[in-house]
This record gives sequence, C-alpha cells and structure tokens, in this order.
Amino acid sequence: PLDGTMCALGKHCFKGHCIWLTPDILRHDGNWGSWSKFGSCSRTCGVGVRFRTRQCDDPLPSNGGRECSGSSYGYQLCNTEDCPEHFEDFRERQCRQWNGNFEYNNSKHEWLPYEHPDPTQRCYLTCESKETREIVYMKRLVHDGTRCSYTNRYDICVRGACVKVGCDKILGSSKQEDKCGVCGGENSQCKVIKETFSRAAKKQGYLKMFEIPAGASHLSIQELSASPHFIVIKNQATGLFILNGENDFPDSKTFIEMGTIWEYSNDDDKESLQTIGPLRDGIVVLMMPSDNSKTSLTYKYTIHEDYLATMTNEVLQEDMATFEWALKRWSQCSKHCGGGSQFTRYGCRRKADSKMIHRSFCEARKKPKPIRRMCNLQECSQPVWITGQWEACTRPCGKSGYSIRSVRCVQPLHDGTNHSVHSKYCIEHRPETRKPCNRELCPAQWRIGDWSQCTVTCGNGTQERLAVCRTRDNMIGQCEDEKPETIRVCRMILCQKNSSQQTSLTSTKGKSIIQWLSRPDPKYPIRNILTKANCHGDKSIFCSMDILSRYCSFSGYSKLCCKSCNSLSQLITNKTNNTDTLQRPVPTTLPETTRKPRVVTSHKLNATRDSAEKNAVRQTHKGKNGNSNIQRNKVIIPRRPNIVSNHRLQYLLDQKRKEMLNNSSNKAVSSVKDNRLPQAEN
Repeated sequence: PLDGTMCALGKHCFKGHCIWLTPDILRHDGNWGSWSKFGSCSRTCGVGVRFRTRQCDDPLPSNGGRECSGSSYGYQLCNTEDCPEHFEDFRERQCRQWNGNFEYNNSKHEWLPYEHPDPTQRCYLTCESKETREIVYMKRLVHDGTRCSYTNRYDICVRGACVKVGCDKILGSSKQEDKCGVCGGENSQCKVIKETFSRAAKKQGYLKMFEIPAGASHLSIQELSASPHFIVIKNQATGLFILNGENDFPDSKTFIEMGTIWEYSNDDDKESLQTIGPLRDGIVVLMMPSDNSKTSLTYKYTIHEDYLATMTNEVLQEDMATFEWALKRWSQCSKHCGGGSQFTRYGCRRKADSKMIHRSFCEARKKPKPIRRMCNLQECSQPVWITGQWEACTRPCGKSGYSIRSVRCVQPLHDGTNHSVHSKYCIEHRPETRKPCNRELCPAQWRIGDWSQCTVTCGNGTQERLAVCRTRDNMIGQCEDEKPETIRVCRMILCQKNSSQQTSLTSTKGKSIIQWLSRPDPKYPIRNILTKANCHGDKSIFCSMDILSRYCSFSGYSKLCCKSCNSLSQLITNKTNNTDTLQRPVPTTLPETTRKPRVVTSHKLNATRDSAEKNAVRQTHKGKNGNSNIQRNKVIIPRRPNIVSNHRLQYLLDQKRKEMLNNSSNKAVSSVKDNRLPQAEN
C-alpha cells in the first residue's frame, strides 16, 4: 500500500513498514505569522507609501507541506496631503541629486527629469542631460510614491511597478478628475478662456504679452503667423525662465517643468506651446522681438469657475495695496575672465509682507536705474582642447569599423573649473574625434563553384572553377586554409584517327585544329573560363591569329574564339554596308616558310557549300598559249588579310602541318583528289 495508508489503529504505512503516527513525521502546511508594524513613509507630502511584512512561520512548512500563498509584504498610502506651494517635483529632485556626482561620457551634466515613452519603464529612473539632451538610465528604480506619468496625477510607483490610485487617493480606485480638476466631476464647473493679443515692440528686451493663472489646464498657446520673434515663458512665482530663457535656442522639444510636461514646436518660425497641466503656479508669456514688427498670440485654457472669482478679488485687493521696487540680485558677469560687468536686478515687492510679486504691479517710471560694477578681472587663459576616452570600436573586423570620442574647446577659469567656448577660440589643431579601428580582414572560408565543361570533346583538355574567399556576409575576408584547386586536367574519349566514313575536308581540318589549339600547354596557360552562356573572351591565345579567322564558321572554333569571331563578323558587316557592290577578294597564297615547295591542300570557303573545284596539289594547268605547263599552289580566298605578326606562332603551325603531312604521306594523293585531309592524331 501507499505511504500514509492506515494499517492499524494509530499506525500507517511508511516505506513498507506499519509504524506509529508521531508529530515529527506528519505533514504540516505553512501558515503566515502576524503582520509587522508599518514602517516609515517614503514621502513627507504628496502621497507616499509605507510597508509592513510577515513571515511564513506559523508554522513553517515541513515534511512536504505547502508554502504560504500570497504576498509577504503589504503597503498603504501615507502623507496624502498636497505639498507646500512651489514644492519641487519628486522625480525632478531624484534626477538633480546626481548633478556633479554622475559622469557620463567623461563629463558632468545637469540632469533633468524624463518620462520614458514605454509605460513599463516609467518606474525606472531615467534622466535627460540639459547640455547634450542625451537620455540616460540611472540604473535604479524611482522612489516609492513617485508619479508614474506626468499625464496622470495620482498613479504611483511601488517597488518598480505602477499602481492604480484614484483621485480620491485610494488604492485601486478608478475615480478621475474632470478637465478643471474636480474629482469625479462632469466638467459642469469648468470654464474655457480664450483670447488673442497683438503687440509691437517699442524698445529692446522682452515684450510682455499676457499671464496664465495657476490652476489652468489643457493650455494651448499659438502664434497666428510666422515671425522672427520667439515665445518666452517665465514662472510667475519663482521668476525663473522655463522656455527660451537666457542662452537657450528656440528649438522644438518636449520638456518637463513645474511638475507637468510641455510640448514646444517651432516650425518655420511659427511657434506653439501645449500642456495638459494643471499649472501649480501662474506663468508670464513674453516675446523676444527681433524687430519692430507686430506679433500676435492666441491662448486657450480650461479653469474652474472658483479660480475666476479668486482672480478678480485678488486684483481688487492688489490695486489697493502699496508696492515698491526692491533689489533682487546682481546679474551674471558678462565675461568669465578678462574684466566683465554686471548690473543690479530689481523686482517688485509688496510692502505689507515684503513678498516679491510680478513687476507689472509696480510703476515702471519709478524703477531705479541699474547700478553697474566690474567683475572677473583676472586674465583669461588660452582655451585648450580636451578630449574624452575613445569609445569601443563599432566593428570587430572588416573595413568599416571606427571609434569616436568627445572633443571640446574649454577655457580654464581661476576657480579650477572649465568653461566651454566656441571651437574658433582654440588655436591648436583640433584633435581627431573619429578614427578607424579593427580594419583587418574578417575570418572567412573558401567558397567554390562547379567545374566548367571540359575544353575539348575528345582527348585531353582542362576544367576550371571559381574559388573565392568570403565571409558569412559575402564580404572579402582572410582565409587561413590553402586555396582549393581551380584548374584540372580532364581526359575525354580518344579522338578518332582514320574513320571509315571520312568527313569533309573542311570539317575534319577544323575539328583537328580546334582540338590541337585546346591542348594544355604550361607555356601558354589558358585564361579563366566561366561556364556562362554569353561570350567572356577568347579561350586560347591562338585566337588572335588572323590566319585562323577562316574557321569562325565552325561552331566549335567560334565558341573557343568567340570574341575574335564576333569582331570579324562586325567588321564584315560594316564593310558590306559601306560599299554598293561586293567585290570579289583578290586571291592570295599562303607564304612559304621554307625553300622547298610545300604540299598545300585546298580548303572549302564555306562549310555549308560543296565546292566543285578539284584544284589538287601539283596539278598541271595549260597556259594561254596552250604549250607550257604551269605548277600552281592552291588558290585561297581569305576572309581577312593573311598577316601573321607572331613568327613563333607561325612556326608552330608549320610544324603541325609537317607532322600531319608526314603521318599521312601515303594517303595524300587520294585524299586531295577526294577534297579531304587526313585527320591529325591526338
């Protein structure tokens, strides 16, 4: 029976034995112990998280018992009240903590918050460099309680995962705000404000257009027509620029400021700005004009009707208050060294509580004149180039690998820091920012093709194949193995010597010449032969001999010497087109290479036509007077001028003819009468 089967009272089977049931051998499933107390809250305001834990030890699982099901930790929201006014964004604060502490590409950066486009990655801390706009993952999770997205005010990150939170600040709640911030509202208390402003600059400096109050949401600002001016946005509470401030260039971008995400577009000098909001603080919309032309902006936003009443009351109260200009700070020095200047900056202050407010509440005519003073009087040092480390090569091998590094022109300052300046101020040669690397050939293997057809149909010939060294990507590489054989001898069936059924003189002669020219000779190597249907050049060095051009009418010879035969055919066609009547070629005779008379047989001029002439060797002919006998050599009508410029080749042909004549001397006369030549031996 199976273990655990009751075998007696108080006993059960265990490994073939009937034993007593004791507590130490019974199976016990695990059970959760009591919860611990909640720990500290992850945030002091703005919705934090605190945890508690429990252990699976009441009792522990034993003797194959089940583990506890469920999570070993629990959490709840804490400190859900809103943070004080002007409180820094929680994600932004986590990025700023790495300013000066985290080097990227061998330089320090000012880190700004960044919202990852992938929702599953938003609970990982990713920041953006203010200097280079590079996006960098900081290799850590965001703190518990950080908002998952700037488009949702309530969902938060808990241990790297986004957790649903309603606007009622309850975990798992699906309650949402309406457009003007009412939790569970139906937009019934929302008011849409829309207006257009047009102004022209009368003096240099920023031109104020209008203000957008705190609490505004779904804000849209657009330029009605393209202009050389550009929009500038300033935080009304802090006085800091959040768009196109000092040293900023008006490029299209997406950025995070004031706890919300903004989308700025500058398309062909026509600008627009949008944000979902809501705005924690009011903003001032300015224009930086480049001339005196008029500019027009239109804005539209949604706000709760209660904010409108508050705005009206505040304006009435502010009108009755007293304001004054007060010194805020000195401006930045105009130069980092060599003697610059700076001026006093004044702000508008309310006398009742000494609170700095927007300067529009103070009278412009009462504003004090700025005070100027000298600054940074130390001499400037010569700007120098500084380089970063070379990055890893982009390729392990091949011809396209390269490595890059950062190169900057900086001016050392008296406080030990460096100030980046334009590259034109560095007089030395700019160091290289890119260099080739790993340019050696990649490991490869030999790739071989199929053997070509044998160059002859009988006797000995040659075959060739392609062998190329290629990588997996079909690029030229380095092969360590020896190159495979690319040419070999092919032995076909023996050629017929004297067949009982003799072929025609021209056909036999043509085949024997082709077979003889195709024989392998180390002194005259054959060119590479590619097994393709089209002509890829002559396959024998003898094809250039003009004396052999008469054999182009044979299919075997025309394939062997396709290039020369094609050139001859084109030449004949051109000559035919340029003459009105075709003249009969002047008969010529083969040149004698020895003093003794040679036996020369007649050849057919056309392989498709049987000549009726029997012009045999040493055949006597009657002269015009009928008395004298004249011994004549065979008359030939060549296709091309019979000129042989290579005496070595002429000599080889003569030797071949002699060999053929000697082997067939006993049959020469009968062969000539039948207008045939004996076949050459292979």
